[in-house]
Amino acid sequence: MMPRRIAGAAGLLLVIAAAASAAGGAAQGAQVPAPDARRAVAALDSQYQAAVKANDAAAMGRILADDMILVTGNGTVVTRAQLLASATDKIATYSQQDPSQRTVRLYGDRTAVVTALLWLKGTRSGQPFDYKLWYSDTYVLTPTGWRYAFGQASLRLPDPK
Repeated sequence: MMPRRIAGAAGLLLVIAAAASAAGGAAQGAQVPAPDARRAVAALDSQYQAAVKANDAAAMGRILADDMILVTGNGTVVTRAQLLASATDKIATYSQQDPSQRTVRLYGDRTAVVTALLWLKGTRSGQPFDYKLWYSDTYVLTPTGWRYAFGQASLRLPDPK
């Protein structure tokens, strides 16, 4: 029984490696030096945060990958369509949407993860909010440029006393 599992796992790894190799080969012309990629992704993440603050669904739509999802700290999955509809409907208005301690980490030529502490303040459905959370945003390099593909937000951080 155990050899079959090992063979199955090895086969799966070979398929993943072949797919990664094919994807890497197709992206050879899209390689960007690390400092330039970090700057580009940091700038794009800043643009995204500004678009959210302004409820600018058009700008958000240009940055988000078509199949993008956000997983919140309580496990809720929010789709690209839901994010754009929330901005269009102005469900939340922000007086603060400010990231700090932003770090951009690159993984190969085509993946970057941005982590930051985000201060959110405003109103949602008429109710005030003011809290901080950590987020991780994953950006991928596509033929049309960097796109925000996956986000994960922490639970609200406790208020410092």
